Amino acid sequence: MPQHTLQFRFFSGSLAEENADAILLGAYTASPQPAPTQLVDRATKGTLAKRLARLGFSGERGKTLVLTDLPGVRAPVMIVVGLGPKSEIDERRLRDATLGGLKTLKTLPGLATAINTLPLLTPGSSPLAYRYAVEASHEAFYTFDLCKGKGQKREEPTRATLRRILFPAPPGRAKAEAAEAVRIGEAVAEGSAFAKDLGNLPPNIATPRYLAERARLIARGERRLTVKVLDEKDMHRLGMGALLGVAQGSREPPRLILLDYRGEKGAPSAPYVLVGKGITFDAGGISLKPAANMDEMKFDMSGAGAVLGTFVALKKLGLPLHAVGVVPACENLPGGSAVKPGDILTTHSGQTVEVLNTDAEGRLILCDALSYVARTYRPQTVIDAATLTGACVVALGHHPSGLFSNDEALVRDLEAASARSLDRVWRLPLWDDYQDELKSNFADFANIGTRDGGAITAACFLARFTRELTWAHLDIAGTAWKSGAAKGSTGRPVPLFVQYLLDRARGGRS
Repeated sequence: MPQHTLQFRFFSGSLAEENADAILLGAYTASPQPAPTQLVDRATKGTLAKRLARLGFSGERGKTLVLTDLPGVRAPVMIVVGLGPKSEIDERRLRDATLGGLKTLKTLPGLATAINTLPLLTPGSSPLAYRYAVEASHEAFYTFDLCKGKGQKREEPTRATLRRILFPAPPGRAKAEAAEAVRIGEAVAEGSAFAKDLGNLPPNIATPRYLAERARLIARGERRLTVKVLDEKDMHRLGMGALLGVAQGSREPPRLILLDYRGEKGAPSAPYVLVGKGITFDAGGISLKPAANMDEMKFDMSGAGAVLGTFVALKKLGLPLHAVGVVPACENLPGGSAVKPGDILTTHSGQTVEVLNTDAEGRLILCDALSYVARTYRPQTVIDAATLTGACVVALGHHPSGLFSNDEALVRDLEAASARSLDRVWRLPLWDDYQDELKSNFADFANIGTRDGGAITAACFLARFTRELTWAHLDIAGTAWKSGAAKGSTGRPVPLFVQYLLDRARGGRS
């Protein structure tokens, strides 16, 4: 699934004299202005500042202005992005500024090379700013038109012209750190785009079998990565009654996809395991969802997409660690053989579950996957990602993913990875007080509680299958995709997953 190709380079010459078609500059709401903006203003003998003043550009955060043909500067186009007050500048705002500036640049034809000066403005000169700039650049140019007819594909002039983004080189050793940040950013962006493409594909294409094919494609030609796919016969043999129960209403057969990456020399250590919910379409089963926006239930495999996208990035980075990806994949449809409210399923762990709502299916496929992980891999840590509950969206909105865990150190590691990747999480409780909500008169427990605290009781359900694991659950229902005019997959939490594995490879806590 090819995306727009961008190359990133550093240069050490004069900003005003560098051979480029456009320069991305920042502007604060008050003087003094950023150093690169001052430099360009001096080269233009004050013309830049005069034009900004004449056009009433105040540096308001999020505003952009395109200027052309400034004297004394080789680049014919200046894109000035408002940054707001200097005191409020941080890495997230600079990333957003890059995204906004490049989206504006995208609308301008005939540009092959652009200079981005914004990473130089990062407080403390953190090299992470270059990673964020690379990720934002790829996000700005991401498009999904794989399913459009040849005559209907989007007309975007810069898709064929803008190919290079240059950064002014930081001094000394900082350049090597910045170059490494660019390399990581490119890997994260590639993995995120892979996850976005999977999420954006229609459910008649992105089936469980298709996910398995894409996993095999990731592993092709990579000796460090192997893929194994379990089918229905394997699941019956293993007693995965919960996963099979969800799948039985569909003619599309389920799959359990296993990726094993061994990037370290010698005997591999116990792996870090990522588990992703892969409901490739969720109609709700017999507990049928409302028709409005049901098309968005193709995004219910976003956890699976994030796991596969993370392994795309992992392969590109070549990290020296042992990681496993597990993707339980199926459809949840209201067929004649579909599981019914009141049915009781026997899980891979041997515990029985009364199905009170067939639309609470994600936890059913995850519980068998998590039990399989515990019995098969003896992992160091396990993190699952799932578009699990609308209740999490009600609680947290669309900015952070909900975080639940049975291990304090793992929480700290994920919060640290969240801060470094700008892929936000917010911790919610996993207290035993909520377990009573899952009581059943007829099975070991039910698959839902009351509406109150629904994201928490869903996590408590999963906790019953992870008691022997160092485990965390990410509810990404509010962060995995956007609705409305910007409808589409976000690729999250690929940045968080990659950062977590980077930290482990660099000697972080195991």
